[in-house]
Amino acid sequence: MGGVSRSAAVTGATPRSPLVQFFSARLARVQERMEEMGVRSALVSHGGELPWLTGYTAMPLERVTLLVLRLGEDPQLLVPAVEAPRVVAHDELFSLRPWRDSEDPLDIAADLVGRRARGVVALSDRAWAGTLLGLQSRLPGMRFVCVSEVTSPIRAVKDSHEIGVLRDAAHAADRVAAAVQSGEVPLAGRTESEVAGDIGARLIAEGHDHVNFTIVGSGPNGASPHHDSGDRTIGERETVVCDFGGKVGVRGASFGYCSDITRTVVTGSPSAEITECYEVLKGAQAAAVQAARVGVPAEDVDAVARSMIDAAGYGKYFIHRTGHGIGIDEHEEPYIVAGNTTPLAPGNAFSIEPGIYVPGRFGMRIEDIVVATDEGPVPLNVADHSLAVVG
Repeated sequence: MGGVSRSAAVTGATPRSPLVQFFSARLARVQERMEEMGVRSALVSHGGELPWLTGYTAMPLERVTLLVLRLGEDPQLLVPAVEAPRVVAHDELFSLRPWRDSEDPLDIAADLVGRRARGVVALSDRAWAGTLLGLQSRLPGMRFVCVSEVTSPIRAVKDSHEIGVLRDAAHAADRVAAAVQSGEVPLAGRTESEVAGDIGARLIAEGHDHVNFTIVGSGPNGASPHHDSGDRTIGERETVVCDFGGKVGVRGASFGYCSDITRTVVTGSPSAEITECYEVLKGAQAAAVQAARVGVPAEDVDAVARSMIDAAGYGKYFIHRTGHGIGIDEHEEPYIVAGNTTPLAPGNAFSIEPGIYVPGRFGMRIEDIVVATDEGPVPLNVADHSLAVVG
């Protein structure tokens, strides 16, 4: 096809790198599942699917990037010409099709799918709304579904290489958590944003390539699970919720796998109420980890943590799901939440993070990343779960 460039990085005579083998196997599995589901084409844009399938992470620009997967055809990656130099392309995986600003990438994609085609096309869940609307107008005979319907069951089962990178990321985050719990990261008398900046810098120093977020919620701010660390000065005898994570890169690729950990500490001797509440939370979190066994529905794990917190009288203060899957994306399948009846499978990686949040007063959360295995749940985070008293 005119305009298609081919990379000389990999030739038929050169052994395929391990990464190319991973990507090739994933592409094949996705196309097999597309055929099973009756999905004619898949258009992969922003989100975790694109780097998971190709090693390339698209910048979240208004310019369209689409990996076009069609049954029986070689994949093509449509990228803005200005972004093409960032792509490490491999002949065995996909053809690279840079598009110029004078071209319409949605027209190109529609032509590849077939404007008169009928059937089902899957589009990335995180594609821009304009991309969806534009494709719908160009492909009136196609019914659109989320590409996650195709990819999530495959992505949710991590292979040994992925689990290894997740473990490295978790252990690096553990070292930062230990610095917070030991008092090496000062809290009292500093602002939340100062502490958050310190935590982020330590994540990088411990081997992360990128910081995804740092939440530092002190005193009443801890009652907001996704609090924006601000200029509040951390006081004495306050709980401080420290939730943070980033990405550890995969060698030879432009993406990584995520860490995500939460530990709650207290600045000075805790009150009896805080101590009692924390013991309830600690027990619920540990029980939920042990419940996360292969074959157990995800919602049952959520129910274990929730029932224990509810029985202690704090149920109305546990206001979010127990956990989420993790991998290339911070949040992905499987979700540990009521209503998710999907049984856990070997290789599933997810957080277990119950919390208790008393509005206007305090909050607390404990979070570990856990992998389901045939031998039982394996927590990747090992940082101390006790309520650390710090200065």
